[in-house]
Amino acid sequence: MVFSVALRLVGDRGLAEEVAQDVFLELHAWLPRLESPDHVRHWLRRVATHRSTDALRRRMVRPEGQREDWDEKYEPAVASEGDCSPMGVAMERMLMSLPESQRTVLVLRYGEDLSPEEIAKTTGDPVATVKSHLQRGLQLLRRKGSVVLKEYVRG
Repeated sequence: MVFSVALRLVGDRGLAEEVAQDVFLELHAWLPRLESPDHVRHWLRRVATHRSTDALRRRMVRPEGQREDWDEKYEPAVASEGDCSPMGVAMERMLMSLPESQRTVLVLRYGEDLSPEEIAKTTGDPVATVKSHLQRGLQLLRRKGSVVLKEYVRG
């Protein structure tokens, strides 16, 4: 779950592995303070989300290598998890092109099956903000999908 959240948010397998490793190292220090399995699960989602966001921001400030090279050789997260279909790759690229806040709530809602209230607890945002990000993110994905995925739409 931690790796999955990180991978969907950062879009880079190596960076997602680093994020997951950091989260589990931090969990080791926090474990005595966590009260139940549900508390641990909530804590893991929250920390994975925040560490992924931190990693993305660090990458923007200190890019590793040429940005153009990375964009050209971009390999979507789904391709490394087995869904190499052209539609899966296109969907992953569209997801990665969303603003960070919208991508985060969409991944937590549809990738981790969390309710808006649970997402609000995880991200620290108000529930209304989460719902707004969900709505805007879905609208943006639909608009992008109508252009990018034309060959998959029956007409």
